[in-house]
Amino acid sequence: MMSYTHSYHMVDSSPWPLFAGIGGMCLTVGSVGMFNGLGYLLLEVGVLILIFTVIQWWRDVVREGMFLGLHTYVVVYGLRWGMILFIVSEVFFFVSFFWAFYHSSLSPVVEVGSVWPPVGIEVFNPFQIPLLNTAILLASGVSVTWAHHSLMEGDWTSGVYALGVTVGLGIYFSLLQGFEYYEAGFSIADSVYGSVFFMATGFHGFHVLIGSTFLLVCLIRHLGGQYSSGHHFGFEAAAWYWHFVDVVWLFLYVSVYWWGG
Repeated sequence: MMSYTHSYHMVDSSPWPLFAGIGGMCLTVGSVGMFNGLGYLLLEVGVLILIFTVIQWWRDVVREGMFLGLHTYVVVYGLRWGMILFIVSEVFFFVSFFWAFYHSSLSPVVEVGSVWPPVGIEVFNPFQIPLLNTAILLASGVSVTWAHHSLMEGDWTSGVYALGVTVGLGIYFSLLQGFEYYEAGFSIADSVYGSVFFMATGFHGFHVLIGSTFLLVCLIRHLGGQYSSGHHFGFEAAAWYWHFVDVVWLFLYVSVYWWGG
């Protein structure tokens, strides 16, 4: 580790970008092979490589910021903007699904019966599980904000409780969504409605799983005393991501479940 006289972090050589590339390639090629009946081996190898890489890479980032003092104000400023731009890219990712949904629903073609929802599609009641999931995510947004304020005020105990509640609500949401998929009367192959519904809500569910994992890691780090009132950007990034997930779900609920159903 070299010493510098400036505030910027000159990253040391790391094998993890290479491992991430290899894992991503195995995951992509393995997914294509799985859909063509070639088995799951390469897909599973890719997932394992990526999990290993993420754990090791994040471990190094935590060491750089927590123990080596490399996350100066300038570095954290850059990390903040990096997270903001990542969330912006995620916004446009979901915009594509909403675009497809409204394009198909505002002017339904004759192939789906010229009506929306398409003929033969039995949609979900928006005032049952979808409404419960909406309440769960709104409550989790409140609890993650509670955790953030607790960290800024140095209230360690309240931060633990609030983070635990948020992670629990995220897991509960995922379980309810899995039950909803299990009870669905249509599949991803049932017209454009099924395709857009499962792609949009499925990717949102995947983001909830990522966000829950992100917050669980923050909870573990908080229990280990790695956050302070002035140094907790890892948690802030997770909280921003979680609020983004909340907002996307509100648009999904109003558009897909309520208006579109």
